[in-house]
Amino acid sequence: MSGTVYLVGGAVRDRLLGVPHRERDWVVVGSTPEELLAAGYRQVGASFPVFLHPETGEEYALARTERKQGRGYHGFAVDFHPGVTLEEDLLRRDLTVNAMAQDSDGSLIDPYNGQRDLENRILRHVSPAFCEDPLRVLRVARFAARFSGQGFRVHESTLDLMRQITASGEIQSLVPERVWTEVAAAMASSRPGKFVQVLRECDALAVLLPEVDRLFGIPQPEKYHPEVDTGEHVLLTMNLAASEGWPREVVFALLLHDLGKGLTPRCELPSHVGHEKSGLPLVEIVCARMRVPGEFRGLALKVCELHLRVHRLIEARPETVMKVIEDADLIRRPDRLPDFLHACEADYRGRKGLETRPYPQADRLRSALEIVLAIRARDMDTEGLDGVQVGEKLRAERIAAIAGGADPAS
Repeated sequence: MSGTVYLVGGAVRDRLLGVPHRERDWVVVGSTPEELLAAGYRQVGASFPVFLHPETGEEYALARTERKQGRGYHGFAVDFHPGVTLEEDLLRRDLTVNAMAQDSDGSLIDPYNGQRDLENRILRHVSPAFCEDPLRVLRVARFAARFSGQGFRVHESTLDLMRQITASGEIQSLVPERVWTEVAAAMASSRPGKFVQVLRECDALAVLLPEVDRLFGIPQPEKYHPEVDTGEHVLLTMNLAASEGWPREVVFALLLHDLGKGLTPRCELPSHVGHEKSGLPLVEIVCARMRVPGEFRGLALKVCELHLRVHRLIEARPETVMKVIEDADLIRRPDRLPDFLHACEADYRGRKGLETRPYPQADRLRSALEIVLAIRARDMDTEGLDGVQVGEKLRAERIAAIAGGADPAS
């Protein structure tokens, strides 16, 4: 195969930052699709000249230029003839820190000062062509969330371009799957709340997640929420969950857990009676809009509906504990308990100055579920009982066991 191969993008950036990288991407300059196919590479996709290495499976892309000629993701004219230079290929990339390359000798090629921006902890667009792809609004917000802990910030000139993209309406042309991919990745970042903040700074949150955007400026009782602002509370819960290393499903559930507070009539503020129930249709709307996978959607709905009831478990009667277990579907899905409790705990602790307070409610629900699961209908005397009566007896015995704190192993 003719042509020169360069390591590009995130692997170069992360090497300079001294952090591990999971994937490597390569650019081939001065070659053709026919040469790569003849060398055993396998082409993926029809629109872009991307190939998989025959041995490593890593992605090798022919150097290319892109020119916007229509709306949406497919509105680009792509040119990948052998004369396209490395600098031209790097110019089409989103951020300077992602527009660096490394040759086979390990030398850095940095035509757009990405290393300088890395050192200054700046996320800055490479060129005005940044505006041509609306997905970059989400990508920049995701990078801000990923690198926030290292002091990175989005340059104001880049934020201005992100605002222009939002104002143009181009974000609305993004397909749901692409939006969800970025959102899901942001939920796994070290500071997922920063993702929301950056989207809000460039006016995109009101377009992509108006139900979340509406929460900022909505007050809560200061006695329970020293941070007062509902939107700020949501960010605190998300960042706390991330700091604990809890899964992205938990973080996403926290993003949506208080949506009902955005519907509270102003005359009732700062109280939000019944916000758990009123938020459920909004969770469904968000999940449908982004085509959120079922596991994320299911947890988000249960956390929205039940988080306040879990907070009250310490003083709750055994019947109430049993009802929470049933409503959370934990008898059928006990595997969901850890994530469900993590989300509830993050909501309880995700409040200004209260981040370290204990959450004994988790232990009570864990032990109660263990007791409940250990009591099975097949172990009871059910002679002469019909199905309804068996269910009633089983439930009564489980409630009695919760009341007695029975040892499930006994």
